Amino acid sequence: MPNPLNLNLTNIESNWSKLSAKAIDYAPRIATAIISAVIILLFGLWMIKIINKIISRVFEKQNVDISLRRFLSNLTDWSLKILLFIIVITQLGVQTSAFIAMIGAAGLAIGLALQGSLSNFAGGVLILTLRPFKIGDYISASSGVSGTVMLIDIFNTKLRTPQNQLLVVPNGILSNSSITNFTELGTRRTWFDIGVSYNTDLNKAKDILLNTIAKNELAYKDPSPEVVVTTLGTNTINLSVRATTGNENFWTMNEQLIIDCKNALDAGGIEIPFAQTDVYAIGKKSH
Repeated sequence: MPNPLNLNLTNIESNWSKLSAKAIDYAPRIATAIISAVIILLFGLWMIKIINKIISRVFEKQNVDISLRRFLSNLTDWSLKILLFIIVITQLGVQTSAFIAMIGAAGLAIGLALQGSLSNFAGGVLILTLRPFKIGDYISASSGVSGTVMLIDIFNTKLRTPQNQLLVVPNGILSNSSITNFTELGTRRTWFDIGVSYNTDLNKAKDILLNTIAKNELAYKDPSPEVVVTTLGTNTINLSVRATTGNENFWTMNEQLIIDCKNALDAGGIEIPFAQTDVYAIGKKSH
């Protein structure tokens, strides 16, 4: 009767011989696949670096906004690296169809979990592409936020308020708001009201205010300044003072005009009323 131990040893030796033969047979193929994958990886990374440098130079020559430049550069870099990764694993014999399906399923799960962030991402893409504002612009949104743009990121925009506070606004909110860009056109027009009493000679008041604007060195002659009667208020007739200057001088000119207009009206004998309440006392008649 044959010894079972000897039979097991014989089977092991036979299987080991077959495995060794197959390993020797596949070794050149595996080595070739690994070596070629490494070469493709190194060459691909080198090419990606060259492409990124070329794109950066093109953006600099075209004077592309720095925020948009950074976003497009990162998007291009990641897209090329993902494509390179797929090429490398294909070279190693991995079935890319199953891999892509796995990436799609993971992307769907991540998308459902990060709906708010994706909304901000989409808003950032719209802002960086359509460019309703850029770094350095002073903006106001219908959502109630306003300030000078410091940084436009892919998920949020950072504003500096006039009180020198940092305001971080999600791009989803900004992209769905009406934006007023005060500095895009290079000039700003002041637009404030001064109330005068009802017994004022309005033509005289307008002449005084127009002469005051004409003496201001920061106020542009074109477009021409205006003083317009706007409303008949409860206690005053309101005159709107309108003058244009460069963005960098706007607040200085605005303050100067408010002070100078007030002083000029005082010197011209024109009253600027303040809110007041008149109380009439009615006494009883004596019999």
